Amino acid sequence: MIKNILFDFGDIFINLDKKATYKAMAALGVTEISDEMINVYHQYEKGLMSTANFIDFYNVKFGIPKADLVAAWNAILLDFPEKRLDFLKEIAASKKYRLFLLSNTNDLHIKWVQNSLGERFYNEFKDCFEQFYLSHEINFRKPDSEIYEFVLNENNLVAQETLFVDDLKENTEQAQKLGIHVWNLVPEKEEVTSLFTKNKFL
Repeated sequence: MIKNILFDFGDIFINLDKKATYKAMAALGVTEISDEMINVYHQYEKGLMSTANFIDFYNVKFGIPKADLVAAWNAILLDFPEKRLDFLKEIAASKKYRLFLLSNTNDLHIKWVQNSLGERFYNEFKDCFEQFYLSHEINFRKPDSEIYEFVLNENNLVAQETLFVDDLKENTEQAQKLGIHVWNLVPEKEEVTSLFTKNKFL
């Protein structure tokens, strides 16, 4: 019996254009993604690097002005359909499940989201969850097993009583190894609002 639901954020609630940042960075002269850049990105996403140092890395290495980098970095972020928030609020109001957000994100993205959605919408979204876990605030990132173990242990959750909804297979596969039930939602083909028809054990 499922008692807890963990939700990802990007391409579950807020729509993403996953290629947009790569295209925007290429337009700024960054056409190849190096191992160093991936490491910097992971450090930033884990909150182990400040926004200032993240921006400085690209400014020093590629000469990209701050404003251009921020715009390129946030190009991935699109809209948040209100029907998804309404659906989430219904689940929260039912009190049938303990709800958690578990998102790989960073300071620049969250600030953009807060400004884009507005304070009311963002707070209504956040208030639906018992815990709102952002990778850069807890110093873990998916798909590392530590992040799932952290959430389970912090909240006394039983893996077999927990469903995790994420759009990336590497993330759901790792959670599944720990005994967590998963729904690997396919963006543009599936909707989080179909949660109860797609998951028969709910």
